[in-house]
Amino acid sequence: MSVIKVGVIGTGFSAKSHIEALRRLNGVEVAAISARTLEKAKKAAEQFGIPRYYGNEDDLINDQEIDVVHNCTPNYLHYYINKKVLAAGKHLLSEKPLAMTSEESSELVRLAETKKVVAGVCFNYRHYPLVAQVKELMASDEYGPAHLVYGTYLQDWLLYDTDYNWRLNEEKNGRSRAIADIGSHWCDTIQYVLNQKIVEVFADLKTVYPVRKRPVGEIETFKSGGQDSFEEIEINSEDCGSVLVHFENGAHGVFTVSQVSAGRKNFFTFEIAAQKNTIYWNQEEPNKIWIGRRDQANMELVRDPSLLSDFSSSLAHYPGGHPEGWPDGLKNLFIDFYKAVKAHPNPVSSSFATFEDGHYIMKLIEAILKSHEEKRWVKVETGEVLK
Repeated sequence: MSVIKVGVIGTGFSAKSHIEALRRLNGVEVAAISARTLEKAKKAAEQFGIPRYYGNEDDLINDQEIDVVHNCTPNYLHYYINKKVLAAGKHLLSEKPLAMTSEESSELVRLAETKKVVAGVCFNYRHYPLVAQVKELMASDEYGPAHLVYGTYLQDWLLYDTDYNWRLNEEKNGRSRAIADIGSHWCDTIQYVLNQKIVEVFADLKTVYPVRKRPVGEIETFKSGGQDSFEEIEINSEDCGSVLVHFENGAHGVFTVSQVSAGRKNFFTFEIAAQKNTIYWNQEEPNKIWIGRRDQANMELVRDPSLLSDFSSSLAHYPGGHPEGWPDGLKNLFIDFYKAVKAHPNPVSSSFATFEDGHYIMKLIEAILKSHEEKRWVKVETGEVLK
């Protein structure tokens, strides 16, 4: 295919970021968009200059000119829409989580294999140049094996009891919120960097506001304020928490997530204490990694293509001193995904999260919830797909 035509389902934050990143790729055209209503789809199409728009996902999926679909809808729609896209035999990039339960994600893995399409999950933090560099440093054994891994993913957009959007609705978001929404990113990224799965967890989660005040009328994710009237809504999902983890190679770890930490906007960090050195990366300062050493001065490695490995430098599109960040990581994910689409049906080396990866994350989320409920260590199920 000379030009790959893409359809985007959804019009919220994720959809807008997908559209902007897709437009930075060669040979890819955003050809259609769909929303819950035709009016909403038309408005988005006019905003982004998209030629076709639909008032439901079925019409977009059935558009014979669409080669790839990006599913950017709320969580409760992921499984149903993903299943429709796969059944139509189209390539698919789904926002996370892949589904609402591991039973659903298992079915999607099996269907993607049957249809032999390219299918990925949007875990975008894998695709930062310095995350890739850390992965290669750990794989080289230059620093020795990791023995302790720790980190955070902290936000503040739900700090007040008057903060509300669809992610606080269990029917639309799922049983878990902070863990599934941002903790899943931490888990996927660190598993990718270490090439080691988390196999056992002990979780302690907390709902800060068992009751929140929902504004009359809906607001978008990360937006708040300006509401005058509210209704009280019971909240069952976690606002914050910590999880002890064991990796399959014997390394231990812990991470903390929060959506109620004032001043923390998107504070995603990980630190790997290995046999010879410690490595630290902070998503809000993504153009450097800190390397701690015992017998020498500590050092920083900056994002400069001339200083990185071949693969890591391929993810850095500008010279050193020209900062790259979140939109560039998403662009790198799409470059990697569409390389596989262009080569299809021939396999190519890829680093994007597969449906198998997304399925394992669902297993991990369920293990964390079970651990919290039962106050004990819980082993993550193998994640094997039901046949």
